[in-house]
Amino acid sequence: MERLPRTSISEHFATVTDPRAERGREHRLIDILTITLCAVICGADDWVEVQTFGQAKVEWLRTFLGLPGGIPSHDTFGRVFARLDPEEFRRCFVNWVRASVGEPGQQVVAIDGKTLRRSHDRRAGKDALHLVSAWATTSGVVLGQVATDAKSNEITAIPVLLKLLALEGAIVTIDAMGCQTAIAQQIVEQRADYVLALKDNHEKLHDRVTRTFADADAAAGTSLLLGDLVAATTVDAGHGRIEHRRCRAIGDPAHLAYIDPDHAWPGLTSVVCIESTRRIGDAVSTEARHYLSSLPPDAPALAQVIRSHWRIENSLHWVLDVTFREDDSRVRTGHAPQNFAIIRHLALNLLRQDTSRRVGLANKRFRAALDTAYLRSILDRLSA
Repeated sequence: MERLPRTSISEHFATVTDPRAERGREHRLIDILTITLCAVICGADDWVEVQTFGQAKVEWLRTFLGLPGGIPSHDTFGRVFARLDPEEFRRCFVNWVRASVGEPGQQVVAIDGKTLRRSHDRRAGKDALHLVSAWATTSGVVLGQVATDAKSNEITAIPVLLKLLALEGAIVTIDAMGCQTAIAQQIVEQRADYVLALKDNHEKLHDRVTRTFADADAAAGTSLLLGDLVAATTVDAGHGRIEHRRCRAIGDPAHLAYIDPDHAWPGLTSVVCIESTRRIGDAVSTEARHYLSSLPPDAPALAQVIRSHWRIENSLHWVLDVTFREDDSRVRTGHAPQNFAIIRHLALNLLRQDTSRRVGLANKRFRAALDTAYLRSILDRLSA
């Protein structure tokens, strides 16, 4: 029998357990996974479109897939993905990213959650799926994801996600939901640094940090100021909006002892305040945001780290909604929403890593749908 060419997905996802009974299996699991990935890369959003893609490209698919039963029906795709173990599928994804992209190293890893709005099933009493994802802001890839039932459960999902990742040397940024001493401890134990957004969910701590910056401002230029108040200012303009951002950082031991008298926050080295003043026409608004960090009180560096965290909104969540139409997806049976989300992340990572064309993701997907040679190059981009 002729040996078929290996692909990255066949290497790293071959260990996924097939949930079907062995008797009567007409289609290989790896064929189902690969067809789905190729279809999503080319623009498919549901199981009917996945089947349509497979039927249109069957001869090309046979050049590297067995397809002993031909192209599965859309019902078969749906049933298989609904029953796949999402934790096992997720582990294979993380291992695939690690083998293909490498460890994140010294870059910002942003952690944030997103709800798949139409993944709910009211008849079955099933809430919409909420995914917490890790995004490498420099290399532009999804490192991993963990599902949770609701945003409030991000506190339990984040440690599970962090445990999946090799974070040594990275800077982990998380919004206020993840500002927990246990999460800070885990990040430090994984030999990474943290920048955690601080809000009123820690009311007393937030008040002490706010008061510290107010007192430091009042004492600036006098002998009353303890240590150094390091500041940096940036300005953005566009679309009729001008925004001034002033980043201030304090790392003086006396201030930190007042803020964290019980030493509850492992590795706490600095506190940060970002004050944003936004002008749109004649309207002016000001907002102050505060952070805890294990990094030194280097205001320019901390401002850049905090700014880069929001790339997860623009480069991941927005892209999934607009380019991959994730919020419109009605895939909702069993584990299918989680597993299909992983396929989207696979497709996104592959397309992001292709630098052969300086076009957007939508254009890359369209090109892949038209040109099988380009689609195969995308599949091979992160091969082992």
